[in-house]
Amino acid sequence: MTGYARQRLIDPKVLGALQNLELIARTAVEGALIGLHRSNTFGFSPEFAEYRAYVPGDDLRHIDWNVFARTDRTYIKRFFGDTNCQLIVLLDTSASMGVGDPALGLTKHDYARFIAAALVYLAARQHDAIGILGFNDQTSLYRPAQTHAASTRRLYHDLDELKPGGGTDWHHALTQLQGLATKRSLLVLISDFYTDIDDLGNVLRGFAAQGHDLLVIHLLHPGEKEVSLQTGSTLKDVETGQLMAVSSDELRSDYKTRLEEHVHSLMRSTRGMGGHFMSLGTDQPLDLMLSEYLRFRARHP
Repeated sequence: MTGYARQRLIDPKVLGALQNLELIARTAVEGALIGLHRSNTFGFSPEFAEYRAYVPGDDLRHIDWNVFARTDRTYIKRFFGDTNCQLIVLLDTSASMGVGDPALGLTKHDYARFIAAALVYLAARQHDAIGILGFNDQTSLYRPAQTHAASTRRLYHDLDELKPGGGTDWHHALTQLQGLATKRSLLVLISDFYTDIDDLGNVLRGFAAQGHDLLVIHLLHPGEKEVSLQTGSTLKDVETGQLMAVSSDELRSDYKTRLEEHVHSLMRSTRGMGGHFMSLGTDQPLDLMLSEYLRFRARHP
């Protein structure tokens, strides 16, 4: 990474202070695009690539009216960046996602919404269809994948209205999605994944077998990576209310190892299905994550 690129990385606290998801998305995406060279695949540049014949349902904004005036035929201008991909974002809105680091002033839910909003912005920029399924122990939001500008604006509003709460039911969310994702799609899962990895993998394998691409984005806030309790404590599960007494020795000796095993298990399961895995901290610059996402998309147009 060049020194210039490093200077472009945006502190998540700065994004959080913007208080507007569309502005947050634009700032992060444009930052991620700095320093990226034009790719030979569609997905990185807004430059003109070719014409194709208009078909019903195409966005009228992309018709070349000069060509129509000369030929009396309608053609769509296709661009580098027009990947014609369908994305579906599965966003965990359970209570555990509402936990964050006070020093950052951001929760995992905030950061997850930043990611989803950035993907909405990128989809609009690349003329991709994008839909969102928000869920906890039930469905909190569903918008089918679309490309219209009005649907893009509505997605920003929907994401802004989402609140964390309740438990987590991946089986319910993915079972619902099976009846909705009839077209080959890129499925983007954003969560802290406090769930049984084997159970999750059993359902996801069905999507991979149907030809869907999988991108699993695992989120933790800094306080979850290192526990600083000095004495024995009683911990409460924010989703179930269950209480558990733990000693400081147990936390120091077992917590980090078990967390690493859990993350590695999720990574192995994802990669074993041909998917792509990212593990992010909410203190990491969002544009850094988006740069990796764009490189992933270059390999999976």
